[in-house]
Amino acid sequence: MAVLGLSLTLFGIAFAPITTPHLSERYGRAPVYLVSLPMFALFILGAGYSKSFGSLAVCRFFAGFFGGPCLVLIEGTFADVWSAHLTVTYYSFLSLASYLGAGCAPLILGYVVSAKSWQWTQFVTLMIAFAAYLFGIGVPETYPREILRSRARRLGHDIQLAKAESGVTLSEMANTTLITPFKMAVSEPIVIMVTLYLALNFAVLFQWFIAVPAVLALTYNFSLDQVGLAFIAALAGALVSTMTSSLSEKMTSRRNRCPGMASMEPLEYRLIPAIFGSVGMVGSLFWVGFTAKPSINCTVPIIGTGVYVWASMSILTGLVSYIFDAYPARGTLSALTLMATVRIACAGWLPLVIITMIMRLQGQWAYSVFGFIAAGMVAVPVILFQFGPTLRARSRHSVHGKDAKGHHIDEEMRMGSMHA
Repeated sequence: MAVLGLSLTLFGIAFAPITTPHLSERYGRAPVYLVSLPMFALFILGAGYSKSFGSLAVCRFFAGFFGGPCLVLIEGTFADVWSAHLTVTYYSFLSLASYLGAGCAPLILGYVVSAKSWQWTQFVTLMIAFAAYLFGIGVPETYPREILRSRARRLGHDIQLAKAESGVTLSEMANTTLITPFKMAVSEPIVIMVTLYLALNFAVLFQWFIAVPAVLALTYNFSLDQVGLAFIAALAGALVSTMTSSLSEKMTSRRNRCPGMASMEPLEYRLIPAIFGSVGMVGSLFWVGFTAKPSINCTVPIIGTGVYVWASMSILTGLVSYIFDAYPARGTLSALTLMATVRIACAGWLPLVIITMIMRLQGQWAYSVFGFIAAGMVAVPVILFQFGPTLRARSRHSVHGKDAKGHHIDEEMRMGSMHA
């Protein structure tokens, strides 16, 4: 039951990829941030003052539901202001913010809970949300379509924009973020492989928040604040991933520019971080599983979790950056919706059962199960690197906006479609 607070928040966030693009299309990015963040804060406040588990569960779910658009929409904001040939770099920094936030939480709040109470985990979150809101008030609108609409309203002019890629009518919106994602889940090899891989990635990533405290406390007699210090390895892994992914893009973009395309390298080179990360994920899972025992120093499995975070973030950066331009805008939107919803839902599910798995299978075999699955998934970025252009050329979604190599044609369309 104690794990439900984490899982319910993630289940609430899982709805955001479905609804956020439609809100953003109609009102722009800024209003979505400025409305969803205060709603998130209200439910966090409610969670902090909850007197029963039922009220806590409701508040945590709706905190995720209303906070989710901020997490989802930030990718669209980055795509608005960064050039397409720097996709891996900007997405690695965006991922870094997410991973650092998640890693700093147990590091800081372990001391807070020891000194105060669990309610202060919610109150500290509320303070951070308030600071973010103050910063967001002064941030200008970045969505190109909304900028054009605002300018036209200011000047008193009428403006006719191309039809929104997310759809205009209710049926069109449902088709883009509900029906088409379901179809792609059974018909698009690229989307199927990437969705399954990221689902495994996030499920294992979020179970560390439950498994690491439990294992360190039971195996090494760590206190709550000492457990928080163990997440320093995760922070280091995220920082290293940002550096290696950005360096990879810089090196490949310099060497592999396409003739006649000054700003873009072949799309498949964005997968290089994921290729290396996939190998690191397998090794780190066996590393942690077979070293987390009293006879081995606690730093060994802790470092293994840091290696996993490096691998996890590298895989996420490589695969999502690839999908960003693998399809035209509408197909990309549907693919990203499916990928985000499934991986967040899986991230909420595995923490609920991980302790049971460890107790029944023992730690080495519980993580070996994940390791063997991850070993099979190593093929995903390799297959996409080798056969990606062929698979995309055969896709019914890969028309009107991309050539056979996935080169970008309509930058504004791309910036308007990124969201999840």
